Amino acid sequence: MTESKILSKEALLEQVKAWKKEARSIVLTNGCFDILHLGHVDYLEKAAHQGDKLIVALNTDASVQRLKGPSRPIIPEQARARLMAALAFVDAVVLFDEATPLALIQEVEPNVLIKGDDYQISNIVGANDVIASGGKVVTIPLVKGFSTSGIIKKIKNT
Repeated sequence: MTESKILSKEALLEQVKAWKKEARSIVLTNGCFDILHLGHVDYLEKAAHQGDKLIVALNTDASVQRLKGPSRPIIPEQARARLMAALAFVDAVVLFDEATPLALIQEVEPNVLIKGDDYQISNIVGANDVIASGGKVVTIPLVKGFSTSGIIKKIKNT
């Protein structure tokens, strides 16, 4: 069942069409989500409460390496996608390889775009597009003390 939530971009866009036909509110967020932890789960659960259907756009391994360096990700993309899909409040997972999810955001046209509160709305990729199409952009408070980088650092110091 969880694997059926992992969609190609084409399949996701078809699913989004169906959800929009049913007047479902589409929420989209993106990230690496490497080494799933409480901060991720809290963030995604709160994101899901912003609408009817939550899409997680997940950076591919190559994209994570470009962002975080050659030692990342720790968890390969298919495993990260499966972990995301296993969360009951996640409705779809799609991988993206670009530097940002801008093209995907423009194609999906979510009702709500979500990022953590470590971002200013003015700096969120796709925010202007979502707002221009009548949607909203929401930042969600992050759980203090939980980050993949912090977990990696703790493991290395043990």
